[in-house]
Amino acid sequence: MRILFLSDDFPPQSFGGAGISTYELAKGVLNAGHEVFVATLGRGQDYNLEGLKVFKVDCQYHERWRAYLSLYNPKAVRRVEEILKQIKPDIVHANNIHFYLSYHSLKLSKRYAKAVVITLRDAMSFSFGKLASLSWLDQLKQAKKRWNPFRNFMIKRYLKYADKIFAVSSALKQALGENGIRGAEVMHTGIDVSEYPYDANYGDKTVLFAGRLTEAKGSRVVEKVMELVKKEIPEAKLLTAGSGQRWLGREDMKDLYAKSSVVLVPSVCFDAFPRNVVEAQALARPVISTPYGGAKEAIEDGVTGFIISPFEADKMALKIVELLEDPQKARQFGEAGRKRIEAQFNLSDKISRLVSLYERFN
Repeated sequence: MRILFLSDDFPPQSFGGAGISTYELAKGVLNAGHEVFVATLGRGQDYNLEGLKVFKVDCQYHERWRAYLSLYNPKAVRRVEEILKQIKPDIVHANNIHFYLSYHSLKLSKRYAKAVVITLRDAMSFSFGKLASLSWLDQLKQAKKRWNPFRNFMIKRYLKYADKIFAVSSALKQALGENGIRGAEVMHTGIDVSEYPYDANYGDKTVLFAGRLTEAKGSRVVEKVMELVKKEIPEAKLLTAGSGQRWLGREDMKDLYAKSSVVLVPSVCFDAFPRNVVEAQALARPVISTPYGGAKEAIEDGVTGFIISPFEADKMALKIVELLEDPQKARQFGEAGRKRIEAQFNLSDKISRLVSLYERFN
């Protein structure tokens, strides 16, 4: 079969969680014996990435127009149609297309492919930003001048062109249903643990904040928590995974996980299924995260890490201190987390399930 993946971001120009996850799915389908193509945002020449033919789509615009051009981006639509005519895919699998490639790509893909699949990885199909606000008034406050009263209605119409909708967590599936997007099937992000070598050193009292330094990802929570931690353990250290919008490469992130004793993912936004949670567990690190989204589906509370409200800084700090002062417990949690990833979030299982779906449509 000929499979075309659509994704706003994709390595090596982006190492965000959605882009990496899309890359791993595409690579897995390629290794299963199919022809795989990718269309993603970018300028310049198309390129090959480890056997994947990657087409660049030059369609950027100022974010003030996002509520409109995320629905129908003329530059993206023209280029995507050229690609569809050229490769004649059997299946189109869309991922994050809500910024640049636009939801109209789903309607367009339906004309040329036997089936269209989309994986929804965040709340952007019904929310104007990171916080999954459910009322129209909350969304209006969030969107401000970017408000488009028809946006969510149009997204739901475009999603009808998808033959299958996947959500990366049960939490996201529920949120989608509450916002009129029904019929999604859960497929969690998968991880190949063989790419994450095990390191049993948990004794250096280092906490990794595995996220961008933004308020939605919990940067203020980290500040409060680490103040409390340092009162108990003055030598405790904090590592951060970059600043602002800068993404670290995959190997850089693996190195940071390996240097940490505890990984902190303190999102205050609806985080559908934070990839850094499963990556950290793949490297056998205990993870502390929050109940806002899908992290609680990956972390077994009290066994592989802890699920704590980001507004309970004292409780979060207490659990961090507990793990820093007891490397044996941290190791026990980490090893249990790695086994959990192998058993329940194995990438090869996700690929097999995806290929079986493609074959049914074909």
